[in-house]
Amino acid sequence: MEIQRITSFSVDHDVLTPGFYISRADGDVTTYDLRTRKPNAGDYMSNAAMHSVEHMMATFLRNGPMAGDIIYFGPMGCQTGFYLLVRSRAPGDVFDEVKRVLAAVLDYDGPVFGASAKECGNYRNLSLDAAKVECRGYLAVLEKRSGVDFSYPKGDA
Repeated sequence: MEIQRITSFSVDHDVLTPGFYISRADGDVTTYDLRTRKPNAGDYMSNAAMHSVEHMMATFLRNGPMAGDIIYFGPMGCQTGFYLLVRSRAPGDVFDEVKRVLAAVLDYDGPVFGASAKECGNYRNLSLDAAKVECRGYLAVLEKRSGVDFSYPKGDA
């Protein structure tokens, strides 16, 4: 059996910087790469930050105006960002919704969503403060962005 190289391995991680990228489109579902860190630079999200952002953003996304079109939100194993899968929405609208949700996390004052043994398999490893630090930094990256080209930077992967 010939093993095919998966799409995410064809992105040149040496030139990838924090940002918002279209990773792939499969029919009416688009996978977005929400890259919060430069890969392989020694600065990785802690498990608590990654886990907490996942709980907060997934909940806000699934309770927002795009709720019916959100397929998945979750962390990358490399601890440098998140994947967001969305059905039938314009990339600019998804970009704006991600910024709205990041701001909602920053404005939120309460317990991390799903922070109980009945709701989560590692509920003690959650921190709203860690989520807010992560979301604040990523929102600052997105706020500096101009234009609507969400392509990956070119490289030789």
